Amino acid sequence: MKNKNHFLLFLSIALIVGIVIGGFFNNRLNNNFQGHKSNPSYKIKKLLQFIKKDHIDTIDTGALLDDVIHQLVNKLDPHSVYFPKEAYLESRENMQGAFEGIGVQFFMYNDSLVVTQVLKNGPSEKAGIQAGDRILIADQDTLYNKKISNKEIVKILKGLANTSVNLSIYRKKSKEMLQIPVTRNKVAIHSAEVAYLLNNNLGYIKIDRFAMTTFDEFKKNINSLQSQGAKNLVLDLRQNGGGYIHIATKIADEFLKEGKRICFTKNNKGKIKEFYATSKGDFQERKIYVLIDEGSASASEIVAGALQDNDVGVIVGRRSFGKGLVQEEMQLGDGSAVRLTVAKYYTPTGRSIQKPYHLNDAINYAKEYQERILGGELLNKDSIKVIDSLKFKTPKGKIVYGGGGIIPDVFVSIDTISYLKNHDFENLNLFSFEFVDKKRTALKNLDFDEFVKTFSKNEAILNAYLKYIKYSKKITTAKRKSLNCYIMALVAREIFDETAFYKMHQKQDKMILKVLKLEKQKN
Repeated sequence: MKNKNHFLLFLSIALIVGIVIGGFFNNRLNNNFQGHKSNPSYKIKKLLQFIKKDHIDTIDTGALLDDVIHQLVNKLDPHSVYFPKEAYLESRENMQGAFEGIGVQFFMYNDSLVVTQVLKNGPSEKAGIQAGDRILIADQDTLYNKKISNKEIVKILKGLANTSVNLSIYRKKSKEMLQIPVTRNKVAIHSAEVAYLLNNNLGYIKIDRFAMTTFDEFKKNINSLQSQGAKNLVLDLRQNGGGYIHIATKIADEFLKEGKRICFTKNNKGKIKEFYATSKGDFQERKIYVLIDEGSASASEIVAGALQDNDVGVIVGRRSFGKGLVQEEMQLGDGSAVRLTVAKYYTPTGRSIQKPYHLNDAINYAKEYQERILGGELLNKDSIKVIDSLKFKTPKGKIVYGGGGIIPDVFVSIDTISYLKNHDFENLNLFSFEFVDKKRTALKNLDFDEFVKTFSKNEAILNAYLKYIKYSKKITTAKRKSLNCYIMALVAREIFDETAFYKMHQKQDKMILKVLKLEKQKN
């Protein structure tokens, strides 16, 4: 193991000084390689040539090189990341906000591929695919009664736009076998899909990540909410791990007056790049609540920090993650890429919210997050450790701190009752699917309000679930209420969409309830 680590380290050093990756992949290494013999890249290429030509075992040189690059990049800082070709394509699709395929969500159920959601305006919806359909065969590929991974299924169903795939479908509710050709096309991956009115005056938008299409989705949603009467807004950035900085600054611009600083970055040469609000913001005179938690990071913290430092709106929740490093995407020529940390960003008052880290110390970096949780800061604001030397003041005199995340203006502890991992309940998602799958015809005609009214009576879905898992222990009234709300939310997602899940689930959401209380006090 020690020799292997030395070998990987040697390879890593050589990579830094100029290995040409393409030359490694195209199998053109040979004894006639021309290069200065004192150059480390010459030695490494010579070594790789010997391995390919003379090693007693067949070596997967592509996988070996991936391991080496992973080792190298992981030693730089906690947030530089290497993506092999396939992983990079998947990540890029996610951040570009679209992929090419048939447009369904699915899971394997009793050795059958079941469609759980048909994406709106996608190829499958246009072809007539329905939720609950079992896809048995795709062209010549059998997808049932065999061990097949989700990754393999995705490869079969995805494909270039305007290519066709013939699907053999079993429609359980009508007991039909159908042959449905689907023409693949671009399918949107929404990052700001959930948007609705919490009450007559207060809109809600959930942003999952800051992708290329996020701002356009956000603008469409905010315009729609305003047309419905929303005067104020809840922007939910909980568990949002970040994304593109320029998208985050555009969204922050919507709430800040022209000329206000949003953030600035500083690279290793001390070069500063500043971002300022323009006159384009459409929500500058309205009240804004930003929800954050321990999973809100990077671009989420840019938005929260920009508003907090400019005394705009109210930041509600728990201390954010604390990622103030900026990555730049660099392609390596063979379809792989690295997101390399190239700068730090700072909030308008000049604070860095990057939590401390040391090079090549990923273990302690992850441990710090665990210590925050074990230290009680998810339950009590007073447990949040601050550093007096990193104290800053906003223009109106509010005290804010750097050195590790955004501390909210209004603290809301984690809801231990609704945190279902504390319960010994299981198969929640499986139950919700089976509950809907047995009743699709009857449930299809319900709208959301009818669903809530129908199934809130006597906790019908909760009781069905408890019977499903043969649960006989006594449950407190508070836990029953919380569990009932969550299971109904899961069922609502199966019947309707993601927005229905949030509408139902947030009836017991402590942060939403806190915002509604703040709004009531304001009025």
